[in-house]
Amino acid sequence: MKSKILYISILMLFFSLPVEAQCAMCRAVLESEEGQETAKGINNGIVYLMIVPYILIGLVGYFIYKNKKKLTGLEK
Repeated sequence: MKSKILYISILMLFFSLPVEAQCAMCRAVLESEEGQETAKGINNGIVYLMIVPYILIGLVGYFIYKNKKKLTGLEK
C-alpha cells in the first residue's frame, strides 16, 4: 500500500500541468507590459502561495485519518 502511494506521488510530481493563477484585473494590467517577466513572476508567486493551504489541509486530513484508524483498531 505504501509503495502504491509513493508511485502516485511521484507521478503527480512529474506530470503536473502548468497553471496560470492571475485574476482578470491582474492579467489585464500585466499583459500590457512588454517582456512579460513581471507577469510570469506574479503568476509563479500566486501559485506558490496557493500550494501552502493545500499542504496544510492535506496534513490535517492525514492526521485525522491516522487517529480514526487507531481508534477503530484497524491499524496493523
